[in-house]
Amino acid sequence: MEENMKLVTLEDTVEYHLFLIPDESRDPEKQKEILQKYIERIMTLFAPILVPYIWQNQPFNLKYKPGKGSVPAHLYGVTKFGDNIEDEWFIVYVIKEITKEFPELIARIEDNDGQFLLIEAADFLPKWLDPENSVNRVFFHQGELCIIPAPRKPEAESWLPTTPPTIPQALTIISAHPEKVLASELVRASVNRRIKGYPEKIQASLHRAHCFLPAGIVAVLKQQPRLVAAAVQAFYLRDPIDLRACRIFKTFLPETRVMTLVTFTKCLYAQLVQQRFVPDRRSGYELPPPSHPQYRAHELGMKLAHGFEILCSKCSPHFSDSKKSLVTNSPLWASFLESLKKNDYFKGLIEGSAQYQERLEMAKNYFQLSVNRPESSLAMSPGEEILTVLQTIPFDIEELKKEETNLHPEDDDRWLDLSPDQLEQLLQEAAGKKESQPISKKEEQDYDLTQVSESMKAFISKVSTHKGAELPQEPSEAPITFDADSFLNYFDKILGPRPHESDSDDLDEEDFECLDSDDDIDLETQEAGEEVSLKGTLDNLKSYMAQMDQELAHTNIGKSFTTRKQLNKKPPSQTASNNSDEEDSGAGDSVMEPVDVDLNLVSNILESYSSQAGLAGPASNLLQSMGVQLPDNSDHRATSKPGQD
Repeated sequence: MEENMKLVTLEDTVEYHLFLIPDESRDPEKQKEILQKYIERIMTLFAPILVPYIWQNQPFNLKYKPGKGSVPAHLYGVTKFGDNIEDEWFIVYVIKEITKEFPELIARIEDNDGQFLLIEAADFLPKWLDPENSVNRVFFHQGELCIIPAPRKPEAESWLPTTPPTIPQALTIISAHPEKVLASELVRASVNRRIKGYPEKIQASLHRAHCFLPAGIVAVLKQQPRLVAAAVQAFYLRDPIDLRACRIFKTFLPETRVMTLVTFTKCLYAQLVQQRFVPDRRSGYELPPPSHPQYRAHELGMKLAHGFEILCSKCSPHFSDSKKSLVTNSPLWASFLESLKKNDYFKGLIEGSAQYQERLEMAKNYFQLSVNRPESSLAMSPGEEILTVLQTIPFDIEELKKEETNLHPEDDDRWLDLSPDQLEQLLQEAAGKKESQPISKKEEQDYDLTQVSESMKAFISKVSTHKGAELPQEPSEAPITFDADSFLNYFDKILGPRPHESDSDDLDEEDFECLDSDDDIDLETQEAGEEVSLKGTLDNLKSYMAQMDQELAHTNIGKSFTTRKQLNKKPPSQTASNNSDEEDSGAGDSVMEPVDVDLNLVSNILESYSSQAGLAGPASNLLQSMGVQLPDNSDHRATSKPGQD
């Protein structure tokens, strides 16, 4: 029983919907015809970037979805992107560009997490927007991100519904008020930053590596480069049952191996490289010693061959011929091919040439997977596609061996081993922050430590909720103001209502003093009619706090703080050594010197920052979040080296 169980992985998926701008004069049949034409137009227009793209699991695709309930008929697609999050953001780019090219279309996109576009721009969203009321509010229109606002008052904006809009309402609002529903510049910038660089960014996400592969796999990858993803996934998610087929290879014999250049995505390459695997001795896939200059190519080829063998072992070599002729039988194929030629998909290649045929096969596969998707029962599995190529495309092993001498160099894979600084830079780029510039010597000498204390005060003054504290975006925010009335009102809430408003009793100064006893305290109630003013209560509280300060002044806690008197009389270096003498001699004094809050705050933060020794820690994280950058601790560097003072 356990032998037949497989590891179940939760694959991340992204869904996208394309709606036509509402038109009451359009009947359902006409709507269907228009939408189906849009499929051909969209997939043809974007074929140059979609056809060669290597998807982690599933490609971008569109199909007609009839109306149901209040949701009108529209174009719909779903893609499993698995571990490669770049697939999802590439689809965001495609959807954005579709609405830019076709202004009459309005698009919505979301994934397992819901409105992931809002998650990306979480720092800049309006306060009223949350997951509960964001339904049917976020769309792409004319290449821009739109967020349908909520009315501030029930009757403020007649065109805005008081509840989350339905799909028809949302489409009508966006088409009628495109400028008013445009998301803020900061929100749009957050999303645009995530998809910045496409389509050129596609090439940067690829990695080319030499692999020692069976000739059959080399022939397959020449025709269908995207099948490398299915093979990597089959190897990456293998189980003991899958490996039974790899004890003795039946399809891809190790004796036919040749050296070739394989194109991966960086995600696929990392998955393949990081897997530790020892092949079965019976398989015939023996590896050279790790010191061999081509050890990595042999190892990658061995792993990839196992993936291809697993895929082929899951299907019969004599599967239905009806699956093989789906593309050419489709009535849409001829017009789709003609559109590709008009859009210069074949780049002027001579019809019938080897390169022309390669691009033609890629286009057929793209058409079958993305434009004319068959029912799941008729769709070809990756293993069936591999076997089809092997049966229809002849290849010569000797010719493939000759090509070994003309292979392009492989890419450098040092990006797999990022240094801490490189990782920090990538994280900052992902968060949209510019790389911080090192502080110069002059700036270090002129550095004003009051910036630290002022930033901390600004942070403390922020109102926090159960959702967390709000960090100030800039250290030079508005100065802190003190509202005495609000302060007294807060104390009124904390200490309870006044006696004439409640039957509760107040405490006098003597009651506070008796709290020092270790015995159980029974508070005596005052007469119900006695009124104590709020000012008197605050005076009692201040007296109680002053008494606590006086007692703490002679403890280790009190001695750990620097007072203004110590700062004026003694240098900071002598403060710690003379603290005990001062406190002992002044034990009987009734005057308590005030603590220098700013100096103690900065001293403690600097001490915490210094103890991090240049690594990440609470002090640096807090200061960076408030926009404060401290210079390097040159004193620490000097004293940390042996033999230096």
